[in-house]
Amino acid sequence: MRKPAQREVTLFAGGHTTSQRQSPCRGHSAKVRRWNSLRLNNILQLADSKPRIPEALGFTGILLQKLARRPRTLAETGNMENPLCVSIFLILCIFIQSSVHGQSLELEPFGRGSQAVETNETSQETETRFLLFKDKTDKGCQIRLNHPDTLQQCAFNSSLPLVMIIHGWSVDGLLETWTWQMVAALKSQQAQPVNVGMADWMTLAYHQYTVAVRNARLVGQEIAALLKWLEESVQFSPSNVHLIGYSLGAHVSGFAGSYMGRKHKIGRITGLDAAGPLFENASPNDRLSPDDANFVDAIHTFTQEHLGLSVGIKQPIAHYDFYPNGGSFQPGCDFLGLYKRIAMHGLNAITKAVKCAHERSVHLFIDSLLHAGMQSTAYQCRDMASFSQGLCLSCQEGRCNSLGYHARRGRQSRRSKSLFLVTRAQSPFKVYHYQFKMQFINQTEEPVKVNFAISLLGTKEEEQKLPITLNGGITSNKTYSFLITLDLDIGELIMIKFKWENYQVWANVWNVVQSFIPWGRGTFHGKEEPVYSGLALKSIRVKAGETQQRMTFCSENMNDPQLHPAQEKTFVRCEANSKKLKRKIR
Repeated sequence: MRKPAQREVTLFAGGHTTSQRQSPCRGHSAKVRRWNSLRLNNILQLADSKPRIPEALGFTGILLQKLARRPRTLAETGNMENPLCVSIFLILCIFIQSSVHGQSLELEPFGRGSQAVETNETSQETETRFLLFKDKTDKGCQIRLNHPDTLQQCAFNSSLPLVMIIHGWSVDGLLETWTWQMVAALKSQQAQPVNVGMADWMTLAYHQYTVAVRNARLVGQEIAALLKWLEESVQFSPSNVHLIGYSLGAHVSGFAGSYMGRKHKIGRITGLDAAGPLFENASPNDRLSPDDANFVDAIHTFTQEHLGLSVGIKQPIAHYDFYPNGGSFQPGCDFLGLYKRIAMHGLNAITKAVKCAHERSVHLFIDSLLHAGMQSTAYQCRDMASFSQGLCLSCQEGRCNSLGYHARRGRQSRRSKSLFLVTRAQSPFKVYHYQFKMQFINQTEEPVKVNFAISLLGTKEEEQKLPITLNGGITSNKTYSFLITLDLDIGELIMIKFKWENYQVWANVWNVVQSFIPWGRGTFHGKEEPVYSGLALKSIRVKAGETQQRMTFCSENMNDPQLHPAQEKTFVRCEANSKKLKRKIR
C-alpha cells in the first residue's frame, strides 16, 4: 500500500523556511474514499456531458470542466487522496456561490450580460450607482451622471483628489464589510484629505461569475463616462483620480482606464488581488494593465493554483506588482482547521477560509492607511525563493517601494517590476527584513547538518532565539545567505548571539572529531593559519532592508572562532564606530 500523500506547509518563522508534512486527507477509511471516488466521477461525467453546466456555475463550472477533461488515473486506481482534496475545494466553491447565501444553481440565460450592455448604452441612467462619502460614518450620497446639482448635494470638492473604491464579483448581493472599512480609513487621512467615492455595480456583479465578467466592461465604460463628465462640467482632471479595484473590480478599473483614452488618462489604479479566472494570460486589452493609468500598482495575495486556475491573477499586470509572502498564499489563511471551524461556526467558516487570502490584499492596503508610520517595504526580486535567501534587499534605482496607499510612482517603464516582502498574519502587517551572510569553516569530510538559534540585540529591543536551518548541511568555502524577519523594530543592530542547537546529536560526534583532528596551526597557500576542529565561524555580514545599512560582526573572542555544541557565541560589530554604538545603548 502506498503511503498517504503528504502536504507540505511552508511557514516564515524568524525569516527562515520550515516544512511540516501532514496528510491532507488523513482519517478517511477506504470505504469512504471509494464512495467519494464514485461521487466525484459522477459529477465529472455530468460536467463533461453538459456543456452549459460550467457556463452556469461560473468559476466552479470552469474548475469542474478542467477536472473532467484531465486523466483520472488516481481515481481509477482507488487512490482518492488528491481528487478528494480537489473535490473539497470544488464543493467549497459551490457552497460559496449558492447554498451558503441561498442562491439558486438553476441555469441562467448566458446572454443576460450582453443584453444589459445593449440596454444601457442608450440610457441616461447608469446601472452603476456612484456614491460619495462626506465622513467615515456616512453611508453614501448618490451622484447622478449629468446632474450637476448632485455634486453640490454630496459635497464634492473639485480641488481635492478623488479616490473611488470598486468592489468585485458578489455571491450574496451585499457590499462586504471591507468596503466600509476602506471608506473609513481613507476619510481618516487628515493630512491629505480626498473625495472618497464608490462605484456600486452590485446589480451587475450579483450574477454567475462568467456573466459578471462580461458586465465588467459596461461598468468600466460607465465609470469612464462619469470621469469625463466631471472633467467637462467642473474641470476636474482625470489625473487626480485614483481607482482602487478588488478582485473583478480591479479589471473594471482597467476597463475604465482604457475607455478614458490617452488624452484623459487616469492618475492611478490599484488592483487588489485582481481576479484570475478568465483573465490569466489574457491580452492587456482584456484585463488590467500598465497602460490603463499613469501609475498602476497591484497586490497579489492568492495566486495558488487549483487545476491550472487561481482565484487571484498571478502574472504581472502593473508598473509595480507586489507579492506579499510570495503571493500564492498568506500566513493565517490555511485549511488545516477547516473541519473544526465548520463544527464551531457552521458553513460561514467556509466563506471566511476561502476569502482570507484573497481579501488579505484589501487589508494590507487598509493597513497602509491606518499605520502611516509603519509602511511595509517590498523589494524587487526574480522570485520568492531568491528573496528568501535575502538576495534582493536593495533600494538602488527604484528597486524597492512601499506597499499600499503610499506607494511611490518613480520612473515608469513598460516592463513590470515584481516586488516581494514578508508580512505578519495580522495587522499591523509590517516586518523588518535582514539579510545574513555567513561563511563557515568545516574541517570534517562530510557536510554538517545542524540547527542554530540566533538572538539579536539592538539599540531599542532584543529578539531572542530565532531558529535557523541551513538546507543541505554546512561545507567549507561556501557563503550561506538567508533572510531573517522581525516583527519588532529593534533599532540599530549591535550584537548577535549564535548558538549551535542540536547538541544532543552532535555532542558525541564532536568528541570523536576532537580526538583525531587536533587544534593547532597549519600552512595553507604558504601562510600559517589556525586549524579548526569541526565548525568555525569568523564573521557575520548583515544588511538591514528598511535602513539599507550594512554591518559586519566578528567573534567577541577572536582567538577562539570555534562553534561548540550547546555553547552560545557572541559576535560584536567590527567597525571602528563600535564605541559610538555602545554610547547609544547606555
